[in-house]
Amino acid sequence: MDISQIIDPLNKAQRQAVCSEAQNTLVLAGAGSGKTRVLVHRIAWLVQVENVSPYSILAVTFTNKAAGEMRFRIENLLKTPVRNMWVGTFHGLAHRLLRSHWQDAGLVENFQIIDSDDQLRLIKRIMKELGIDDKQNPPREVQWFINESKDNGLRAEQINVRELHNREYMLEVYQQYEALCQRTGLVDFAELLLRAHELWLKQPHLLKHYQQRFSHILVDEFQDTNTIQYAWLKVLSANNLPQTQISTFVVGDDDQSIYGWRGAKIEHIREFEQDFKAGSSATVRLEQNYRSTGNILDAANAVIANNSERLGKELWTEDGEGELLQVYQAFNEIDEAAYVAGQIEKWVEKGGKRSEIAILYRSNAQSQPHEYELVKRAIPYRVYGGLRFYERAEIKDALAYLRLVSNRQDDAALERIINVPTRGIGQRTVDIIRMAARETQQHLWQTAQTLIAEQRLTARAAGSVQKFVDLIDEMSALVTDNSMSLSEQITHIVEVSLLKEFHGKENSERAQAKVENLEELVNAAKRFDDEGDPLLDAVKESNERMPETLSMSPLAEFLAHAALEAGEGQADEWEDCVQLMSLHSAKGLEFELVFLTGLEQGLFPHKNALQDFSGGRLEEERRLCYVGITRARQQLHLTHAESRTIYGRNERAYPSQFLTEIPADLIRQVRAVSQSPAFAASCSHFNNEASEDGVSIGQRVTHKKFGEGTVIDIEGTGARARVQVNFDYEGSRWLMLNIARLA
Repeated sequence: MDISQIIDPLNKAQRQAVCSEAQNTLVLAGAGSGKTRVLVHRIAWLVQVENVSPYSILAVTFTNKAAGEMRFRIENLLKTPVRNMWVGTFHGLAHRLLRSHWQDAGLVENFQIIDSDDQLRLIKRIMKELGIDDKQNPPREVQWFINESKDNGLRAEQINVRELHNREYMLEVYQQYEALCQRTGLVDFAELLLRAHELWLKQPHLLKHYQQRFSHILVDEFQDTNTIQYAWLKVLSANNLPQTQISTFVVGDDDQSIYGWRGAKIEHIREFEQDFKAGSSATVRLEQNYRSTGNILDAANAVIANNSERLGKELWTEDGEGELLQVYQAFNEIDEAAYVAGQIEKWVEKGGKRSEIAILYRSNAQSQPHEYELVKRAIPYRVYGGLRFYERAEIKDALAYLRLVSNRQDDAALERIINVPTRGIGQRTVDIIRMAARETQQHLWQTAQTLIAEQRLTARAAGSVQKFVDLIDEMSALVTDNSMSLSEQITHIVEVSLLKEFHGKENSERAQAKVENLEELVNAAKRFDDEGDPLLDAVKESNERMPETLSMSPLAEFLAHAALEAGEGQADEWEDCVQLMSLHSAKGLEFELVFLTGLEQGLFPHKNALQDFSGGRLEEERRLCYVGITRARQQLHLTHAESRTIYGRNERAYPSQFLTEIPADLIRQVRAVSQSPAFAASCSHFNNEASEDGVSIGQRVTHKKFGEGTVIDIEGTGARARVQVNFDYEGSRWLMLNIARLA
């Protein structure tokens, strides 16, 4: 057998990972080290060399884009379709599982997936019915509480009310929300994962079936798994059983774990060997970088080395050292933006493309000065990470019509479009329908019809509601006609609902864009008609005679596809423009020229991280800095300002401690400006000079009583000099330098 196509493109470490004979393999893949290649070639190795059936492989990714790329590359390598392979996101695979076994999961057959906005709408409705003041108790906090509980595997009945600290109302809303979703056949994103996990636990025969079916489980971005995802994998892999035959192959990077704020647990990758201990185990480090120059990698290594409890690796490259990192010390954020724009113009003048450039920042609010300067200089730009296609209001309106046509029990969809476009149904009428539905435990649709029949609405309200009911029934009659294609069905609904007229009534570019979006929805349906969705098609085309085989209408398939793609849709084709984005959005991307801006204490690292006595949040900020540095291929500019406008006030700023962690021999200071002695002291690292008192911002110091900490501010000179130190265990304290005797 010729296996050269599989192993020849790999370096030594990649080959070791792909050919691993261990039952459980952890691949520590550094930034730019080819982790996707390893995953794809591992699957090819299993199929072509170890004769593993493609249908016994489960590969999990974190985005639909990554899943699509993986499927494409596997097909190219194997020269065969992989439509029936289980390759997808956690949410996508959970959805596939629940569609296959909806009865065992306690769901209705045509359950609908709701997005974050519709979930929030339901929560607001419940809070109003319970008489909870949404001004004193923000609904988004309740939404966060519900989703976090589900991500931690907790149903309302499992939560200890005493741990809520006088926020018992959240538990009451969670209970009502659970009941409403169960009654109306609605499933939110967190519910997909929790319900799929519960399916394993409550239906052992199904768990056994899938444990026998899957012999290999592969997971990408393993460091980003949350509690419920990790539990789902552990149960499926049966790794707690000594006789298990399932092999786990996980790829991740503890140095790029930056999503702790949304539930990711870095402990999972650190404790892999302990938790997945059945059979043999191996750890492979991918340290050769194919993206950045040597100086950029040395800077990244130096910064991340300051984190504790790392699994450990050192990025390196066979390419040259490249240019030094350029540090620009600006007067303020306007000067900073002007410098960045000027460097962009120089790059373009030398033949570079604007699309090769990224401006990165810790907070989205930092984009405004850069946008202003780019507009002033007529430099095209794009703010990366804006609203995706399926998140736009006009698209969600159209999808709500489609959902209600498909399922009259979808209360969230009904509430969204009962008066969109306006048809004379006021909020009071909607409230009457809600209250009656709550009293009778019925759906809003059924309740509205009952109220009309019993003449419990005013004549005007009853007439408006009846017209809405008739409109939906008329749409449904045509949509269920098999003579219409999916795109024709959606065309009809968009036109009959008058959504195009409603959203396009303003004579503006914004209104025209909304009309074009609705037209694009029809185009998306046409492409879906022609190409379908690989994950959904795999469910229908399964060769097994398990309950996996199911029949979904094209409209139901499209709605599921749209819900899963929300927030993941492909952006429009970009012109040659500069890309602005937050550091969190930049993960997974790379650019020739990168500007890492706002490197100041309190901004990056964020002030909340500096106030975290445990140090965990500061370490995540440092990982975020590591991610930012490793986005750059050729050139990296690091900028910070002497003062910055925050909440309308001009405040003094000091260089980030992350800057001081980069060796001075890797840095070329573009310009050093100073209007205050403290700022001059804080910049001493870049000038290779000691400050008057030998202490600088970001410096690590030790106090005899308070222990180790980081200097975050300096005031005065000589006998009056004092410093503010954020101690690791004692918090922030001001100390007189001539008394403190810091080491």
